[in-house]
Amino acid sequence: MSDEKRVTREGIHIDRDVAEAVAIEEDLDSNVVGPYRFPDPERRRVPAYIYGAVAVAVALTIDPLPALLPAGAALWHIVGTWRLVVRQEEALSVAAGAIDFPVGHASAAVGFRGWRSRPQWSVIIYSAAEPPDRRALVIVDGVTGDAVEAPYVEHLPAP
Repeated sequence: MSDEKRVTREGIHIDRDVAEAVAIEEDLDSNVVGPYRFPDPERRRVPAYIYGAVAVAVALTIDPLPALLPAGAALWHIVGTWRLVVRQEEALSVAAGAIDFPVGHASAAVGFRGWRSRPQWSVIIYSAAEPPDRRALVIVDGVTGDAVEAPYVEHLPAP
């Protein structure tokens, strides 16, 4: 193995030949470039259709009472599904507007809150100073695009 540095500030690099030889999954392959879209949580409705079909089959062939369990699971999947309307770029824009310092690096991750799993973006923003002197966490609702609460801002110590 060469002494060439494999981990840099940009991350871990895996040569294309090695990635193809060991069949690295696409989401772990550093050679795949392009925009990434978080899958819409509305895909959770697919199990609802399956549970619904099972409930109908059980109700017609066995008895309506045992069909309540898969019917309840189907209802849970339908009720607990929100459409992710706000995309990552929009969440970053909303978060940048919620803070009072120039934006440098930023990162967003989607999470889910509450018993119905409402999607929300957690956006971390660093100031444009070099090195950054402040960072903020802004929570953006994934359905309405509003900042959920006041941003948490902290000052970073000088190196």
